[in-house]
Amino acid sequence: MPGPMDGIKVVEMGVWVAGPSCAAMLADWGADVIKLEPPTGDPFRGLFASALGAAAPMNPPFEVDNRGKRSVSLNLDHPDGRALGRRLVDEADVFVSNMRPRVLEQFGLGYDEVRATNPKIVYCQVTGHGPENPERDRAAYDIGAFWARAGVGASLTPEGTPFPQQRGGMGDHMTGISGAAAVSAALFARERTGEGQRVAVSLVRTGIYMMAWDYALEMRMGVRTRPYDRFHAPNPIINCFRTADDRWIWLLLLQGDRHWPDLLRALGREDLAQDERWNNITKRRDNARGIVDVLDGEFAKRPLDEWGTILDQHNVWWAPVNSISDALKDPICQASGAFGESAGPEGAIPMVNTPVDFYGTPNAIGAIAPELGQHTEEVLLEMGLDWDRIIALKEAGAIP
Repeated sequence: MPGPMDGIKVVEMGVWVAGPSCAAMLADWGADVIKLEPPTGDPFRGLFASALGAAAPMNPPFEVDNRGKRSVSLNLDHPDGRALGRRLVDEADVFVSNMRPRVLEQFGLGYDEVRATNPKIVYCQVTGHGPENPERDRAAYDIGAFWARAGVGASLTPEGTPFPQQRGGMGDHMTGISGAAAVSAALFARERTGEGQRVAVSLVRTGIYMMAWDYALEMRMGVRTRPYDRFHAPNPIINCFRTADDRWIWLLLLQGDRHWPDLLRALGREDLAQDERWNNITKRRDNARGIVDVLDGEFAKRPLDEWGTILDQHNVWWAPVNSISDALKDPICQASGAFGESAGPEGAIPMVNTPVDFYGTPNAIGAIAPELGQHTEEVLLEMGLDWDRIIALKEAGAIP
């Protein structure tokens, strides 16, 4: 596969989403990624079927985070399986894992042990709370460490309303992107120094960084930010409004006083320019409910497409509020490169792309996610084992 990571060998010992998504991105960028799995497989393989309550012919969420990899299944509880796993890591450029630190150490794959035999390794730890944290081994998922503990969910929930449910993988994917960036920087440093290093990303730290403005305001100024609904927005013309066809449009008028006259012309409501309740950004903040009620009435008069044309004519900045179904049909989303195809056994499979393009070393979406252990024998043969040894390992229970 082409890409800037061409020639880089990655071993991923990951489960669920955060670690595998990091390695999937490296695979899309051209790395040879070996997914090291136990005989029972990454538990994410079976989650989709269990959620449906029945067998499923495919697992699209798993496919997103595991395309382009080769699966090797080893029994790390068996000494021969553990030795093979260690050899794979010793021959790798990068090791990515979101297993809890105690599990890695149990299998002889802690950083100090690995570095002793592979000083060039870039060792990427993806955890809930950080590998040096007192709760480094606490179960987290992104729901616990990112959504709940880092304050993301509370920051999006107006007072008196229940917490919204998080969509799967949101915090995981952001953390996976950070992991891929950390690996890339560490590989660059290795080119200059010849030395590998450990890098770490965590779900809780990613969540805090995502909410960095809120944290900075409270740390520096003692200002406690509070969630608000559309009727209490500090700037009510950065807001969403329902159109006649039951779609929503989001106004992007950050510089409120600059854009207020343009909006009024687009609406045909220049009379509001003289209304003292709303004639500057401070008054619109203090009287937000009233102006939102007025704008709701205006936007309800036309469908979204008509409003889009009118707003563009008057230089009013806006965006459609898309559902997933809307975005899939949106020509701008399609033109962004967000969607592509993965090669499957029966033809091309639609797939979500990673969010980066390389123009000098073009990247590509990898082939469909492998079956459990699909490449075990292939990789062992590449390591120099012959078929007699592979059969002996199977009989001993070191490989399934």
